Amino acid sequence: MMLQILEAQLMDPFRIVMLIALVYVWDRNRGQTGGNLPLLAGCVFVAVLLPVTMGGAGPAVPAILIGLIANLVILAIVLGLWMLWQRLRRR
Repeated sequence: MMLQILEAQLMDPFRIVMLIALVYVWDRNRGQTGGNLPLLAGCVFVAVLLPVTMGGAGPAVPAILIGLIANLVILAIVLGLWMLWQRLRRR
């Protein structure tokens, strides 16, 4: 059951686009807002926002906790690709 929820959240296009937008905004505003705290706050925000607003069949707390794991996995991939893009762009 938990793996099915994790798989569904990892493949959720809305979640992926929100995290890509989060990384974009974080990178553009890093000079004003500082380090990684806004990025982590946005990750938690997305994890809470989606289960609460979309309304699932079960309780929201397990979906939020699994959403945090899914967001961290997606965020790691997006940040890796973002850093690769930045490195290639500087050449």
